[in-house]
Amino acid sequence: MHAAYEKLLGGRSGAVGLLVMAALLLVVFPLTLDMFRLNLVGKYLSYAFVAVGLVLCWGYGGILSLGQGVFFGLGGYCMAMFLKLEASDPISTKIQSTPGIPDFMDWNQITALPAMWEPFHSFAFTVLAVLLVPTLLAMLIGLAMFKRRVGDVYFSIVTQAIAAILSILIIGQQGLTGGVNGITDLKTLMGWDIRTDHAKLVLYFVNAGLLFGCILFGRYVLGSKLGRLLVAMRDKEERVRFSGYDVASFKVFVYCVAAMFSAIGGAMFTLQVGFMSPSFVGIVPSIEMVIFAAVGGRMSLLGAVYGTLLVNFGKTYFSETFPELWLFLMGGLFIAVVMYFPNGLAGLWQTQGKRLMGRLRGSSRAAVAETPAAPAKSAPRAASTEPTRDGIEPGATLEASK
Repeated sequence: MHAAYEKLLGGRSGAVGLLVMAALLLVVFPLTLDMFRLNLVGKYLSYAFVAVGLVLCWGYGGILSLGQGVFFGLGGYCMAMFLKLEASDPISTKIQSTPGIPDFMDWNQITALPAMWEPFHSFAFTVLAVLLVPTLLAMLIGLAMFKRRVGDVYFSIVTQAIAAILSILIIGQQGLTGGVNGITDLKTLMGWDIRTDHAKLVLYFVNAGLLFGCILFGRYVLGSKLGRLLVAMRDKEERVRFSGYDVASFKVFVYCVAAMFSAIGGAMFTLQVGFMSPSFVGIVPSIEMVIFAAVGGRMSLLGAVYGTLLVNFGKTYFSETFPELWLFLMGGLFIAVVMYFPNGLAGLWQTQGKRLMGRLRGSSRAAVAETPAAPAKSAPRAASTEPTRDGIEPGATLEASK
């Protein structure tokens, strides 16, 4: 039981870091931010799912995927399809040529709901689709690539190509996906209005809770034998393979886990923001998601969350304050992080934060040492426990002589 808790919490320092983040996300932000800003933080946290998955597959597994937006978008589109069908009941769409179907289908002269949309009337099927569709796609990609030992930069290029293909496919199939506009005007979840402030607050806490669940699962994986094998594969893949391990299967597993995390984030993004579009699927958003993990520290699950928050807070602040210069400022931020903090925020804490804490502890110890201590009472001298030349203790000899 104790070993399981160690894997989940990552030791004492890991537990403290988790508690600090929980206090920040669950107490400080809800109490200090208005609902608009809090909903923005919730949107940022949905990106953090992708960054946490990238820590597992890139930081520890050495698998740099530049197409995680694919899985983020698939999870978001699955949830958006359910919400759109709920918003497209015959009464709400009675002014359309074909009531009972999404508005963009009516605009594209589709007269019946496509078969691929039918199962998304069920919320249970939607949840399974959010989890399984991106995971199965990741499994197919992983088996096709890793079983043929395609890795490093070649794998990254392939994932970029997949992101571009899916983005173009979604835009091209306007009648099925909403095209470049995506799926918009999402209102209710099983009759519950998700546009109210109360709903946004509830969804924020659900989002944060799911994120902590993913972090704990990631820590469990990294604390297990699989986590040690991932690091070994990243550093010496051939040696691990020659030791008899199926390297490809381990890579497929961690890639699928990262895809599932991304899909959960995409579904929560759709619920909180109220739409999903192909702008979150292509190459540019996928690279931005890698930047989130890099800024936070690709070897730290918590650092990935902080990196996501920092980058997105920066985007919001710069775009609001310097609308004409914010892209240059964000580029300067990325360059500064890469040049001066190559290990991200987590590396900065490892090098500077702990050093500062050590100095504070040293100064407190010095202050205690300078305080004059009260004279201690003399205690009776204990008998020596050092053995004599014959191996007999003096105390024992004294007792024997009595």
